Amino acid sequence: MSDEVITIAVVILYFAVVIGIGYYYYHKSENLSDYILGGRTLNPYVTAMSAQASDMSGWLLMGLPGAIYLTGVGGDGWIAIGLFIGTTLPGSIFLCGMGKIWIGIGLAIGSYFAWLFIAKRLRIYSEKAKNSLTLSEFFENRFHDNRNQLRTVSAIIILVFFTVYVASGFVSAGNVFRMIIPDIDYVPAMILGAVIVIAYTFLGGFKAVCWTDLIQGILMVFALVLVPLAAINALGGWDNTIDILHNMSTVPEHFENIMYSNGTAMGVIAIISALAWGLGYFGMPHIVVRYTAIKNPKDLKISRRVATLWIVICLAFTCIVGLVGRAYFGDAGLPNAENVFVELSKSLFPAAIAAVMYAAIMAAVMSTADSQLLVASSAVSNDLYRIFAKKEAPDGRLMWMARGVVILIAVIAAFLALDSDGAIMDLVSYAWAGFGAAFGPLMILALFWKKVNTKGALAGMIVGFVTIILWNTFLISDGIIAGGDWCLFDTGLYELVPGFILSFIAIVVVSKLTGYAEADVQKEYDEYQEELKN
Repeated sequence: MSDEVITIAVVILYFAVVIGIGYYYYHKSENLSDYILGGRTLNPYVTAMSAQASDMSGWLLMGLPGAIYLTGVGGDGWIAIGLFIGTTLPGSIFLCGMGKIWIGIGLAIGSYFAWLFIAKRLRIYSEKAKNSLTLSEFFENRFHDNRNQLRTVSAIIILVFFTVYVASGFVSAGNVFRMIIPDIDYVPAMILGAVIVIAYTFLGGFKAVCWTDLIQGILMVFALVLVPLAAINALGGWDNTIDILHNMSTVPEHFENIMYSNGTAMGVIAIISALAWGLGYFGMPHIVVRYTAIKNPKDLKISRRVATLWIVICLAFTCIVGLVGRAYFGDAGLPNAENVFVELSKSLFPAAIAAVMYAAIMAAVMSTADSQLLVASSAVSNDLYRIFAKKEAPDGRLMWMARGVVILIAVIAAFLALDSDGAIMDLVSYAWAGFGAAFGPLMILALFWKKVNTKGALAGMIVGFVTIILWNTFLISDGIIAGGDWCLFDTGLYELVPGFILSFIAIVVVSKLTGYAEADVQKEYDEYQEELKN
């Protein structure tokens, strides 16, 4: 049996498992709450793994290691990866692509603080606020917005940025399938990946997505640890790997310093931009919805510990993949740096094991795309439809509407993903900033400040959304909207930073100028605080 046949067989088996889970939960979703939130019945382990796996898309195994592979290596001593795993690595320690490793540090910190400060509060408050099922519905109920302004605007923002985000996942899926089946063209490969994601999301809804995320999260961490360790072993050990990197002609001497990346000194703005990725966690709809789905809020402490351990291990070994890939493939490099994990798997393992590694990449892609599709469909079926139809629809109809929207958004995202050259990192960066700026400050203030009113909330949401679009278009040289053609001045600052700050200021200022929240809103907030203490 040829290697290609073995690879395809293993991957098909993996797909059969995830689709089977979707089919199983097809018969378990009895109402809209079951389909889009699992009836708030998740255990702490599924909650943790689903939240983290849905966060780390193909960016984890392709975008980030590829970016680190390109930006170089350097340094001796105590480095960022040591910050992750809490120990000094043996031998001559490196620092690879610090511009991107700082992102990993920011993500690890941001994830932890979101679990610590947001998770339990949102779980309690979302149920108290008329059992809100979606982020848009929570904002409406939290601020007693009878005009549906918050729900409408937030649902539109979710649709815009999730369509872009899902497109990045489909690009990853297409690239992976081309590695698995070399004779297939990009477009049919991308469509094949999209169809599989659609299938189990369409069938099983939230519980299917969460349980497949659990499996996919385990597979991802297994693959991320195994691949770089096998590469280091093949290179003759850690010290020898570092020696190879230090002797590579393409590595400038100034990569010996933690403050260098991409051949130039890293300034304060570059480091702030990278660390600011952590702010995105406070407003990411497909992540925070997991917090609200756990059965017992007290179990979120367990979820936080599991989630933190998972993300620390995954981000640390993702950085190592980029490093050892550069050492393994030498000065000749790779035609496509984002395929470094795939190429290492192909070179290091027999076909059957390599296929499991490919499945891990598909797991990263699908565990994010499925969650995003589900949240986007919820924004239409549970938010926009109920607003504009101005009537309650039977749960059965709403569930089928949600399924239909899954297909519609996937089709649009697939259209955006037709360009195989679209950089995964750029697409993810843009969508991540959009959600972080539009929803992050509002989420924090909604849970910690009782005086926020509807006008302030709406102002913050719009200011964050608009800032991301304008900053990316006119103030960043490599913005994705016009490819930098419209850039007036390159600030070098990640758009999430100004978007988050301006959104926060807008909420506070407008709330203050318009008289703060009404008495009944503040009273409900006090009740939530009392429940939180108890």
